[in-house]
Amino acid sequence: MTGIPKMKVVQTVHGKFHHFDLARQLYRHGMLEAIFTGYPRWKLKDENLPADKIKTFPWIRTFLMAKWHYGFVNPWLDRELNWLAGETLDAHVASRLPDCDVFVGLSGSGLKTSAVVKRRGGWYICDRGSTHIRFVEQLLREEFNRWGQAFPEIDARAVAKEEQEYAAADIITIPSGFCMQSFIEMGVPARKLRKIPYGVELGRFRKVADPPADRFEVLFVGQVSFRKGVPYLLEAFQRLKHPRKRLRVVGAMQNEMKAFLRERRFEGVEWLGPVPQPQLVPIMSSSHAMALPSIEDGLGLVLGQAMACGCPVICSTNTGGEDLVEDGRAGFVVPIRDPQSITARLEELAQDPSLQNRMGEAARQRVKQIGGWNEYGDNYASLCRELSGRVETVRAPELCAAGIQ
Repeated sequence: MTGIPKMKVVQTVHGKFHHFDLARQLYRHGMLEAIFTGYPRWKLKDENLPADKIKTFPWIRTFLMAKWHYGFVNPWLDRELNWLAGETLDAHVASRLPDCDVFVGLSGSGLKTSAVVKRRGGWYICDRGSTHIRFVEQLLREEFNRWGQAFPEIDARAVAKEEQEYAAADIITIPSGFCMQSFIEMGVPARKLRKIPYGVELGRFRKVADPPADRFEVLFVGQVSFRKGVPYLLEAFQRLKHPRKRLRVVGAMQNEMKAFLRERRFEGVEWLGPVPQPQLVPIMSSSHAMALPSIEDGLGLVLGQAMACGCPVICSTNTGGEDLVEDGRAGFVVPIRDPQSITARLEELAQDPSLQNRMGEAARQRVKQIGGWNEYGDNYASLCRELSGRVETVRAPELCAAGIQ
């Protein structure tokens, strides 16, 4: 914008998540001063950012990643190392923070740094990719109890830290209306919230194949866990009456699901484990439907990715999908914990190939309307300018609550 002095934004993130998409967008706007991450540099070589913009503090996070890779899991040690990784990264950034107008910290990673920024007269955005941390805790405790398993408690230190970040933040950015409502229910003022939905990497995710005509392919992509509602999808798939059906499950299996599956058998299910994103494209393109029945999700990135591949989606109300999917047009939105509704929607698609084709095309068009990550970046850049006074401020609580950009 002509006549507006250059502003500087610094980011902090434990790993990668969507923050490197945001960093590329802020760099496009000429705003990115630096992004600090706990990831090792060799894991970031394909991020398409100048090397001097990426600052790493990888020591504890790299050890954790290696430990998980080799299958060494110890809940107490993992909790302590996770806490230490977040605290040391935050302290590292706070002690080396470049001059900036706005600091954007992924929730759990920015409390110490935010205090430095605010002392300097800058602004703090706490970016939360899912619902309020206590809202998550309540939902997941309920879910583990439903399946007779002990809930692996969220670290009380992490809960306290995040709530301090929410209180310190000038703005909390969240990706969906579902997230926004969770914060309001937990007592966070609507004026502090700004909804900025994620984008889709349209250059990578696109339709490259057609689903087979002689069988019915269902897909799940995500962490194989209670949080993602996988038990309900498995039950729904077993109820589905179709002579040739297959459910492909992509993602890392969590401990609670391993225990859940020890005493249960599900026919027609193929467990693929984690799959690199480029390999997801043909899998999504060749699926008749992708189901994401999460109990809690901020805004499942896989929804937009599948839609870009022409795959109709079936998502729960707790995925943030209602911001993306008009029920009955590009897919279906169902209640949580409702396998019967999932089965009914799968049967509609299985029995009516023309419906699957129409929904697949509607899904592709819907994602094109949303655009790639540019709109997300434009909205975030506008928010940063607004906070720093580079444009006329619009901070009416009703606009923030409605998520109007």
